[in-house]
Amino acid sequence: MKATVPVTVAGLKTACSQCNLVELCLPFGMSENELDRLDELVGARRKIKRQQNLYRAGDPFEAIYAIRAGSFKTDVLLEDGREQVTGFQMTGEILGLDGISTELHSCNAIALEDSEVCVIAYAKLEELSREVEGLQHQFHKVMSREIVRDHGVMMLLGSMRAEERLAAFLLNMSQRFTARGFSAAEFHLRMTREEIGSYLGLKLETVSRAFSRFQDEGFVAVQQKHIRILDSAGLKRLIQHQPCGR
Repeated sequence: MKATVPVTVAGLKTACSQCNLVELCLPFGMSENELDRLDELVGARRKIKRQQNLYRAGDPFEAIYAIRAGSFKTDVLLEDGREQVTGFQMTGEILGLDGISTELHSCNAIALEDSEVCVIAYAKLEELSREVEGLQHQFHKVMSREIVRDHGVMMLLGSMRAEERLAAFLLNMSQRFTARGFSAAEFHLRMTREEIGSYLGLKLETVSRAFSRFQDEGFVAVQQKHIRILDSAGLKRLIQHQPCGR
């Protein structure tokens, strides 16, 4: 059985203070009476063990999920049996939007480490959006950010060479860690190189060669999944097709 923990309004204010969904859960200007109704929106927290599914493709869509702690990957099963990674999500980001249109989830969401999510019942979200001014608008802003991110990935895969894709991926991860108050230059990647390759449309061997080249060039220092970015400007020049000599 999946463990769930009830959430209080006071707890929500603390838990969401660093979350990208703060605009959704605690819209600016909400009255105290409206804040009291947040228990209807976020009714539980769910703990997900590493490698456990939050949901699977084909599961009924009932909620979206704000990642309170940990990280996830989403993937789909291709016709030939291979898994195609479609995204990596971390603390403060959302999961589950894939199920809105068909009311069935179209991908799998799997924890990359022991994680915790806030469960936002979609039916309650729609109901509360009709009663709380501005909530629906804020939710649309959250969805728009997800669309923009997806478009960024499409540009990444469609216009960049292998090493450029990996450089862009590392810089993106750096930016996302920075936004959460962590170091921009040193972080731990929870996903495997094979999963990175699947996401970037690259073979495992290609990802490994690119990491080796980045180390040789002095762009990064890599120890298993631990990454230190030594020359972010060099990675940016690589993406911008500029000479990398210093």
